[in-house]
This record gives sequence, structure tokens and C-alpha cells, in this order.
Amino acid sequence: MNKQLWQGSGSFERKKAGRRGAVPVALAMAVGVIAMDALVSPAASAAPRQSAIQQGLNALVRTDGVPAALASFTGPDGRERTYTAGVGDLATGAKVPQDGQVRIGSNTKAFTAVVVLQLAGEGKIDLDASVDTYLKGMVHGDGIDGNAIKVRQLLQHTSGLPNYSKYLSDDIRYYQPRDLLDLALQHKADFGPGEKWAYSNTNYLVAGLIVEKVTGHALPVEIDQRVIQRIGLRHTYFPHPGELAIRERHPEGYYQDSPGAPLVDATQWDPSWAWSAGQMVSTDSDLNRFYSELLKPGHLLKQEQFDQMRSGVDADYPFPAGAKYGLGLVSTPLSCGGVYWGHGGSMTGYETRGGVTEDGRAFNIAVTTQPGPEAQKHMDQIVDAALCG
Repeated sequence: MNKQLWQGSGSFERKKAGRRGAVPVALAMAVGVIAMDALVSPAASAAPRQSAIQQGLNALVRTDGVPAALASFTGPDGRERTYTAGVGDLATGAKVPQDGQVRIGSNTKAFTAVVVLQLAGEGKIDLDASVDTYLKGMVHGDGIDGNAIKVRQLLQHTSGLPNYSKYLSDDIRYYQPRDLLDLALQHKADFGPGEKWAYSNTNYLVAGLIVEKVTGHALPVEIDQRVIQRIGLRHTYFPHPGELAIRERHPEGYYQDSPGAPLVDATQWDPSWAWSAGQMVSTDSDLNRFYSELLKPGHLLKQEQFDQMRSGVDADYPFPAGAKYGLGLVSTPLSCGGVYWGHGGSMTGYETRGGVTEDGRAFNIAVTTQPGPEAQKHMDQIVDAALCG
């Protein structure tokens, strides 16, 4: 059986596994560079912003060694541009599909938070009520008291709940949400509710369970009806239990055990371990639309809940310096002044970064592996260049 090791580091979850379908890194990088040069279009350098984005994607492939990178920029006028570099399938050499679907990881948290806040606006959830109000007796353990943790603290990562993803087994398999919660509750609280900020997928696991308890419906159904269909996201979905294949055109996602190790195709590894914290699939352009609509009061949230979502506390790794974490929404400073709003996320085989500005610029970038700290920094720099250009 293939093995995997899970390490919780914010939104960036890492799995280590056996070398099923491994592709030597040297070959992967060589193929990637060749395809990258073929994919650079003459129009890519027509404007400074476009040139900076394409050059950034090229560098991620050539220098950082990601198999593929793809991005989408939407301007205030609604005009959209897409970019690619590298190869979409190392086994076949297939091109990277323009605006292909990827696993969006912790961007899922923003979708979950929107549903919770919509329910708050409808008077069905009180953000300052305790978790026990909705999940009586379910969230208790060593230093963990569901009667002391507020719903708001779940959405803002100030609950102190231990991160279950640090303790997942080494088997690639299907997980029920309650399996994940039981795993988290075997461990001591990281700190008392409200004492500090620390990223934990368990917070959004519990938030998802609250949504199901309050509505009587499965969380994916609520996300689909309240968010995806409402704003017309045509390429975004929450996978069904046991659904491993990505539905539409997509680049393959790869896992690398360590720098220099072979790349393993992880596209169809079971994503259920992430559930309400990171299981969804989308595209760069759909993420641009989602965050753009989110920033328009009345489109997804009422003004009161919109304001609360954007009220942030200081956040550290895995977010850039100066970031503030609201209720499932992160503000990140721009080098040209102001901030952009988004979340970003990581899922086995994929990483996404990006967000939107107050004046209507939107940009998201995805790569087809979980890169190291330097490549993550480079992705953040590309986002900054795109939104400041």
C-alpha cells in the first residue's frame, strides 16, 4: 500500500507517498522548459503586466521546477486574460489547458465561511454563540470545551482547536468528517479560546458540521446553492464522496517527497481529508469571479456580515507578512499600496494564490505541485506584480 505522511502547516498540507507513477525530476523539468517556451505567445509581452505575469510563470517552471503554472487576470472592465507555462501531463507531454480546473485547497474555507455568514444574516447562526449551541457535547476534549468556543473563533482561527491534519494516518483513503473531528479531539487544545491566532483545519471542519446541523442539508449542497449557482461559477464544485477524478480539462497534479525526489502523479488521491477546509475544485477565472462578487455587498453577503468578514486579526505563516485574517477572508498588503482580498490554498498536487482589489482587479495563479517556501514566495510576488502592474 502506498504511504503518505501528513504535516499541518497552515493551508499548506503535505503528503508523502510511495513512488507510484513517478517521473524523474530532471526529465520533468526538461520537458517543462521545452513546453513552456512553446506556450509563450507574442501577445504575452504586449503590456508590462502581461509580460510580468508570463515571465513569472516561466520562472516558476524553469527555476522553481513546478511542472506547470496557470493564471487568470480580470481587469476592472471585466476583460479576462489567461496564461500558462510548463506541461499539463508529464507522462504524455500534453499542454497545460487554458484556465484548467485545479484542486483549490483552503480557498474552500472562504466558501464555507460565506455560507456560515449567510446563515448568520438570516438569524440562523449567532457568530458569538458557543459551538455547543449547535453541536451539543460534540466538541470536547483535553483543554477543549465547545461551550467556551465561539463560532466566530472557528472562522478566524482563534479557537485553539488542534489541527487534525497533523495526525492523519499514512493511508490514502476516504474520511468521514466525524472521523476527522474524532482525530482532532484525541489531542490537547493548542491554547484557550481567543488567546491567540493559529491556523487549524479543524476550525472549518467544525464550521461545516454546524452548517449541516442548522440547515439539515449536506455542506456541499449548501455551498452549491448559496454560492456556486448564485453567482454563476461554471467550473467550480465540491466533489462527491469517492469522486477522485477531476471533471473537466485540468493539468495533472504532482507530489514530490523531497527536493530532487521523483514527481508522483497525485491527481486522483482521495481529497476527503480536507472536506470543508479544502476539498473543492475550481479554476483561476472562477476564483477571480468568486472573490470579486464577495467584495460587492449584497451580492453574496449583507453589509453587516460583509463588514465582519473583513475585520481581521494579525496572521503569520502560511500567509505573507502583514496579512490579516478575517472570517475566512485574508487581506494582504500590496507593494503599490492598499491590499488585496483572497485566501489561497494548497492541496496535494496543487497550490493556488491570489485575490482581488477594491478597484476591481482580480488575479489567481495555480501550480501543479506543492512548492517549497521560495517558490511560494515567488507566487506571492507574481500576485503582487499582477495586481500592481
